[in-house]
Amino acid sequence: MTFVRLSFALLFAFALGACNSNSSTDATTAQSKSPTAKGPGLQQRSTTGKSVLFFGNSLTAGYGVEPEEAFPALVGKKIDSLGLGYEVINAGLSGETTAGGRSRVGWVLRQPVDVFVLELGGNDGLRGLPLTDTRRNLQAIIDTVRRRSPNTQIVLAGMQIPPNLGPSYAADFKAIYREIADKNELVLIPFLLEGVGGNRRLNQPDGIHPTPAGHRILARTVWTVLQPLLEAQASAQQAADSAALIMQEG
Repeated sequence: MTFVRLSFALLFAFALGACNSNSSTDATTAQSKSPTAKGPGLQQRSTTGKSVLFFGNSLTAGYGVEPEEAFPALVGKKIDSLGLGYEVINAGLSGETTAGGRSRVGWVLRQPVDVFVLELGGNDGLRGLPLTDTRRNLQAIIDTVRRRSPNTQIVLAGMQIPPNLGPSYAADFKAIYREIADKNELVLIPFLLEGVGGNRRLNQPDGIHPTPAGHRILARTVWTVLQPLLEAQASAQQAADSAALIMQEG
């Protein structure tokens, strides 16, 4: 597996909702500090290979765990085990909101990708940001992906938040993901933290970020949705290649 980690994770122990600095500034700073950062991201990749890009916050970035323990890398190992030949790119940024993601998605998508896994919104919910803004930003990210990489399959990772800000806000926040997935005909992971959120044994002391064991469960949750999608893409490509070969021989 070729695993590219755009390691933007901040180097201090802030929880998801505690980071208020500008996303583009954070990305530049973290790149200069991290030996695993990969320069201008997708510009360094081959344009011929297949790729899965994980675009999210500290959950995707793997805050508090080793890069190979974060769920995108674990999904990459599952991809490798089936010989599907996808490169995995981790474009997670600790503290990222949907507004920050909206501002940097164009920079990340310097080249088309085959699958774009969108994991954002948790920080919006923890900060109590207006749901209209979260909805608008997620839609703008989706629109940008489709404009820059029209053939990309987008997977949306659903998120839920505790009812600290009221049950109505929490319920409406949860509903955003199904609403956007239905509107845009996206593949939906109903709840990324299923079986992990709220479980003290599977989270770090901050109660928010998963431990390595928690990330293994996240990887299984994501893989349940991603595996059939990637296998379908692989089958379609094989069929297209076979048809092209027949035409050449004929």
